[in-house]
Amino acid sequence: MSIRLRLTAWYSGILAVMLLALSAAIYGFVYFNTYGDLKDRIQKQGEQLVTNLNPNWAYDGSLQSVSINPFFGNKLEEANILVQTYIYNNENLQKSENLHYLDIQFDVPKLEDIDKAHGFKQTTLGGYHLMVYQIPIYDLNKSPVALLQVATPSNSEDKLLERLKNILLVGSFATLIAAFTFGLFLARKSMSPIGKVIEAANGIQTGNDLSSRIEYDGPPDEIGRLIETVNSMLGRMEGFYTELEDSYAAQRRFVSDASHELRTPLTTIRGNIDLLQKVWEMEPGEGKMSEAEIRQLSLESVQDIADESKRMSRLVADMLSLARADTGRTFDIEPVALEPMMNEIARRASFLPRQAEWVTGDMSVLNGKYIVGNKDYLQQMLFIFIDNAFKYTPSGIVSLDTLFYQNQIGIRITDTGIGMDKDEVPYIFDRFYRADESRGITEGIGLGLSIAKWIIDEHGGSVEVVTRQGEGTTFVIWLPLLFAPPLE
Repeated sequence: MSIRLRLTAWYSGILAVMLLALSAAIYGFVYFNTYGDLKDRIQKQGEQLVTNLNPNWAYDGSLQSVSINPFFGNKLEEANILVQTYIYNNENLQKSENLHYLDIQFDVPKLEDIDKAHGFKQTTLGGYHLMVYQIPIYDLNKSPVALLQVATPSNSEDKLLERLKNILLVGSFATLIAAFTFGLFLARKSMSPIGKVIEAANGIQTGNDLSSRIEYDGPPDEIGRLIETVNSMLGRMEGFYTELEDSYAAQRRFVSDASHELRTPLTTIRGNIDLLQKVWEMEPGEGKMSEAEIRQLSLESVQDIADESKRMSRLVADMLSLARADTGRTFDIEPVALEPMMNEIARRASFLPRQAEWVTGDMSVLNGKYIVGNKDYLQQMLFIFIDNAFKYTPSGIVSLDTLFYQNQIGIRITDTGIGMDKDEVPYIFDRFYRADESRGITEGIGLGLSIAKWIIDEHGGSVEVVTRQGEGTTFVIWLPLLFAPPLE
């Protein structure tokens, strides 16, 4: 079932319930008012008739008969009031002339049920629907001796209510049909822009052009906002698709670079193993190399194999760290005291292989300062920057100090090394990226800064880079401070 038909069905159903409730209310109001007026009239006539009855009592106190004042009886006949009295001790039944004329007789309850019979009842006699009001008549001892029954036909009222019921039913049914027809027409007209959305979505689904948009010149209603949202979603999808293509390109580049970096040490290891195999398979006296030369050659080959193995181990470890970052894995964090951590880093960095002078600032300003993070990963990140500074500073100074800005601490690592061109800065955190001038000259595989950037991002920080070719580079790692340090 389409949305148009469902909406029309829902609205028609609600309208049908409302019409039913309204019709029932109108019918009930007219019903109770019509029969209420009729009952009030009969009750009033019956109470007046009781006061105008002339009972005929016997000497023993029993009721023999009753008569009605002729003037009042004529008024009752003019008002179409039917009267019947029944005396229980002699079973005397008296009827008014109009009741005689209709040739009908009201049912009389038993004497023991006469008190329960007091009030109104409806009955149908001789084709007439009658509203009957029954009044017991008591003697001087307050015992019931007779029953007065006053009635009037309610056929005209019944016809009125029947016509009203038919009018309400037919009118409601006609209104419902008209509402359903016009509702379906209006729903189809109002939902027609949805068809454009479907057509556009199908066109995008069958093609590869995500730049297409849905044209809409209607009012900014729900449909207009929907089309605007769909167009915005298409724009985001186009952006995601572009990012996905870039990600695939980066992944292909990553695999290519990783294969290249792994192939070089494997080639070296395989070449040295083949060389050792040939040397060790030679018979004594075969060849022109002495044992000392063979020993020296073997030591050099083993050393090459060990160096390349360490290089592969570092590469695999770095790739594992980046793979964990790609899968969204995080690490445990806790408050970290800055002063002891930075003092330890400054001390351990002095033992790294270097040719530049190592200078550290005053770390006492970090006393009582904390950040939320993982100490091991923070140290790994800082050593990556420091090690890079040493590698690219063949002579000069590498310094480490700190600065504060608002609620952040900046860890600044400055070198006076070879620097970089400003066009290379946006790419230095890409995996396997190394400046053209440093490829094949400076040791490394180009994964360190990618790992460092991931660690900084996981700590909610950022990094600034200031560099000039031939003059050096400055990295400032900004990390948020912990306002309330933990209790010692």
